Amino acid sequence: MVRSTGVAFRSALLALLISASAAVAQPSGRVVTMIVPYAAGGGVDVVARAVADQLQQRLGQPVIVDNKPGASGNIGTNAAARAPADGHTLLMVADPPFTANVSLMKNVPYDPVKGFTPVAEVVLGTMALTVNASLPTASTKEFIDYVKARPAQINYGSSGVGTPHHLAMEFFKRVAGLNLMHVPFRDNAGATSNLLGGHVSAIFLPLNVSVTLPQDKVRILAVTSTKRSPAAPNLPTVMEAGLEGFEADVRFGILAPPGTPNDIVQRTNAAINEVVRSAPFVAKMTALGLVPTGGTPEDYGRGIAADFAKWRKVIAEAGIAE
Repeated sequence: MVRSTGVAFRSALLALLISASAAVAQPSGRVVTMIVPYAAGGGVDVVARAVADQLQQRLGQPVIVDNKPGASGNIGTNAAARAPADGHTLLMVADPPFTANVSLMKNVPYDPVKGFTPVAEVVLGTMALTVNASLPTASTKEFIDYVKARPAQINYGSSGVGTPHHLAMEFFKRVAGLNLMHVPFRDNAGATSNLLGGHVSAIFLPLNVSVTLPQDKVRILAVTSTKRSPAAPNLPTVMEAGLEGFEADVRFGILAPPGTPNDIVQRTNAAINEVVRSAPFVAKMTALGLVPTGGTPEDYGRGIAADFAKWRKVIAEAGIAE
């Protein structure tokens, strides 16, 4: 009788554990909040909303975007890091600045490598090396030779210190061995208008911006990706000019708070990959000059770690931290 009771107890306990495990893996029906640490309407926000629209159908839960701008993305990012690790908070970031901020600023309240649970990379944003049409350079190699013959005489623009445009050019300078002068502007519009006016000679701009500029005013020399962009397959990569190891795309991805259970991460990752592969999402991102990627949480984690190491070195060598 005692043995029978013990077996029954163990069976009931096993059934309870299995039931609890299954419950964790299933959608809760509660709202999932995707924090965007920037204002509405920007690039990160646009990608986040495109993901959220389809993600809620695949998760079986409402997914809302919550913009928490401020401090170059640190306010919203830190809010996500402190959120409960229960699968109901996600964070959409762009890198840089996600991994670069800790090297650019003092007292950044999060660790980009250890302070989050990677869920999935979403898209890569390709930038383009764009020069004023007055420069007698039709290729990356010609631009490099032109600048080397005029050390500290040629300037370049950016949308501000520490922005992806700035970091990409500082990386380019080091790989190519160039001495270019930096002219920072308050925003992308100011930098672009000064390129058109010939006040700055070169800039790294998002590819989808560069291709819309008057081609009698600018010349696009190359893209920052490891492979040619589907949006402009006629444009070579910077690496094709012989600059091995140069890649300066902007990596968009989704993270969860540290300690988020693996079953939740895997379920969310699978749903995001379905979104990334869907025809409507691919069409929308391609129109924006973005390349859908996807992949495993481990893939994304390795990308974050590599970006952190790359931008930390660039920032230190350029001396552009606070």
